[in-house]
Amino acid sequence: MEAQKIAVEAIVALTGGDRTVVTEFIRRSYLAGIKDPKRLTFKGLQAFAPH
Repeated sequence: MEAQKIAVEAIVALTGGDRTVVTEFIRRSYLAGIKDPKRLTFKGLQAFAPH
């Protein structure tokens, strides 16, 4: 759970994304097997960073 919180806070702070959407993305990623907060954050930044 702590890994998810870290990732959500970092992604929202860096991208300004919607916390609810980011939380759902991180939760799905966590349940898919990504447990490391650094990897969760990296995957989230890839998904939510402006292109």
